[in-house]
Amino acid sequence: MSQRLKLEIKALNAIGGQDLVILMSDTLTPPEAAGEWLGEGGHALLARAAAAERFKGKALAGLTLLAPQDAGYERLIVVGVGPETERGTLDFARLGGAIAGRLGHGRSADVILALPEGPLAPDQAAEIALGMRLRTYAFDLYKTKSRKAEEAEPFKVTLRAEDPAPVKKALKAREAVAAGVEIARNLVNEPPNVLFPEEFADRAAKLDKLGVEIEILDEKQLKKIGMRALLGVGQGSRRESRVVIMRWNGAKGGAQPVAFVGKGVTFDTGGISLKPGAGMEDMKGDMAGAACVTGLMHALAARKAKVNAIGIIGLVENMPDGNAQRPGDIVTSLSGQTIEIINTDAEGRLVLADVLWYTQERFKPKFMIDLATLTGAILVALAQEHAGLFSNSDEIAERLSAAGEATGEKVWRLPLGKAYDKMIDSKFADMKNAAGRHGGSITAAQFLQRHVNDTPWVHLDIAGTGMGSPNSETNRSWGSGWGVRLLDRLVAEHYES
Repeated sequence: MSQRLKLEIKALNAIGGQDLVILMSDTLTPPEAAGEWLGEGGHALLARAAAAERFKGKALAGLTLLAPQDAGYERLIVVGVGPETERGTLDFARLGGAIAGRLGHGRSADVILALPEGPLAPDQAAEIALGMRLRTYAFDLYKTKSRKAEEAEPFKVTLRAEDPAPVKKALKAREAVAAGVEIARNLVNEPPNVLFPEEFADRAAKLDKLGVEIEILDEKQLKKIGMRALLGVGQGSRRESRVVIMRWNGAKGGAQPVAFVGKGVTFDTGGISLKPGAGMEDMKGDMAGAACVTGLMHALAARKAKVNAIGIIGLVENMPDGNAQRPGDIVTSLSGQTIEIINTDAEGRLVLADVLWYTQERFKPKFMIDLATLTGAILVALAQEHAGLFSNSDEIAERLSAAGEATGEKVWRLPLGKAYDKMIDSKFADMKNAAGRHGGSITAAQFLQRHVNDTPWVHLDIAGTGMGSPNSETNRSWGSGWGVRLLDRLVAEHYES
């Protein structure tokens, strides 16, 4: 995984890059700040190119042309920001990603941080920088030969601002979030022979360098506590299961913490209910929820968020050996409720059930949000455009929806109800872990709800967004790091003292 972006923020007093990047609205008027370097020749050339290419300044659209002779740079790159009336809905991180997408490996560029109506606000400029960093991420740890030598060269970008100081200040928090997203992406992208439960736990433990308190529970401790649902999932693997507790104490006094819980199935064969072989390699990403929680805890600690936060991840490997859990088994969860195993491939909810119960009982959080690549059914319902949201709290659900719109990590709320809950009743135990094809994402959420009591709780089903999601302006990675920006935004806007 390489950091391919070398970024600086400087004043508007000079440019020295090979490319000049400017932003343009639907009026096709360049920012006044760029006029010195465009000159009469540049204005004329830009007008001709826009007409020839039918460039209308639409948001995120781009236009690249050779610079006028003696301009001092080689290429002029124009990226649209749409009409001024829609500026409030413009996603500046996506804009940064669109800019990065037009730059070349090993080239240097100056980006003028100004709109036709005036300079960008520091937060807008910082979001552009965030989007550029996320777009240029690459996981190439295991490539011994680059496909093209120039692809190994970094992007060298200088952001030119009227006043660099406030932009640099705003960027500090974005850099913490970007690093958190990259940690999550790295974890999801790692192969399962490298990233198994113990190794994942060791990597999460490195957050102690940022002041995060780390506690790792091994199988002996988990048995003593009574996490038999979680341990049942991992009993067919030679890799021992782990639970990692990460605590960031950034609020004054003993403020009630917020809690984030992640499913961390480092590889999921389906167990005895074996998955089809085609595409099974993607099941290395069945720990995207735990990866997000780990990345989030990094982000909160790195930017010194004024909040007490708990991150807990359940780490298991679901394998089919002679000791593996069987369909028909009955296990007793940490809550004391019994569960009939109908399908060993419905394993993530067993992990979360124990960890959710443990979290609410031990830490008494203000709320709990869990993230899990839980069901294929959520892709049938929402494709890869939204994560599924289930909740017993209208307030938190609404706040998450707003944070999703702001960050582009969108969620869509789906129902819970008594009729769905009855579908997981068992003839032989208190509940069963699978209820058939109909409403599969909902019945999985109903299962989890039986393990949260009255604690405000949200379940995010990220099976369509946490791995293998479509390319976007801010992501070209198989592991997307989805959820870090969403949850950091939620905390920053509503839960910091």
